[in-house]
Amino acid sequence: MRIVFMGTPDFAVPSLRALVEAGHEVCGVFSQPDKPKNRGMKLQETPVKQYALSKGLPVFQPSKLRDGEALRILRELAPELIVVAAYGKLLPVDILELPRLGCVNVHSSLLPKYRGAAPINWAILNGEDETGVTIMYMAEGMDTGDILAQRSTSIPMDENAAQLFERLAQLGAELLVETVEQIGAGTARAVPQDDGQSCHAPMLSRELSPIRWEKTARQVHDQVRGLFPWPAATAMLDGVRCKILRTALPEGDTDQAAGTVLQADKRGLRVACGDGGVLEVLELQPDGKKAMTAAAFLMGHPIPAGTVFSD
Repeated sequence: MRIVFMGTPDFAVPSLRALVEAGHEVCGVFSQPDKPKNRGMKLQETPVKQYALSKGLPVFQPSKLRDGEALRILRELAPELIVVAAYGKLLPVDILELPRLGCVNVHSSLLPKYRGAAPINWAILNGEDETGVTIMYMAEGMDTGDILAQRSTSIPMDENAAQLFERLAQLGAELLVETVEQIGAGTARAVPQDDGQSCHAPMLSRELSPIRWEKTARQVHDQVRGLFPWPAATAMLDGVRCKILRTALPEGDTDQAAGTVLQADKRGLRVACGDGGVLEVLELQPDGKKAMTAAAFLMGHPIPAGTVFSD
């Protein structure tokens, strides 16, 4: 099938790779413009662009989709189908209506739940035990199109957003190839979404980072997992601002006030939470320092048991 692919970050690369390896004719790849990164502010190619160029695929990086130029390019490419995965731009109606077989999107949630920019993170932040991927036809609204296929997966308690991101990227790629085959064969069946079951997954911000110890231990644990690697959960530990990178939920409970240090030694750091549960900090990163174990941090910042951390 003749396909135009649209995607930008790492999440989209497995989907593009799967289409290429399945033998489809990827006649063009759209990705967001390169952006300056790091201290040198050197332009860095998007992951999708890097893969596309390695396969000799033509790459297009329009800054706008509504000025007519992108539509002109797409008309020349004449795709039968447009496939989108984490492109980062909404497609206008004239582009949605261009390909004969429509436009499909790879979305990292079980729609209609978690429509929006950060579905993987919000599934973890909200304590979900299951998520998945959805292949859907694209419509004018945000992730509102008819569902073509879904595949679910459990979320282990020790899995963070970065790890789940990688798994869902692969799962989405596999499901995409199966669905594109069905579209080509005319056997794909589209099911409308139930808007009444929808919820939003907005973009992340640093406002979500500060840990509130009065929350339950599970909520704080999910905050740490859901915000990894960015913007990361943060806490003031004895006056030092730290990113909390990895935590665990040990057995047992406590009658100590939320934020009370229960243990701070070479065995690790344990803190009381608002529900009487205990959060064990395993790995953290003080401002201006590298990531380290909690035990290594405590060697340079001894904290007496009984200390109460404030928000």
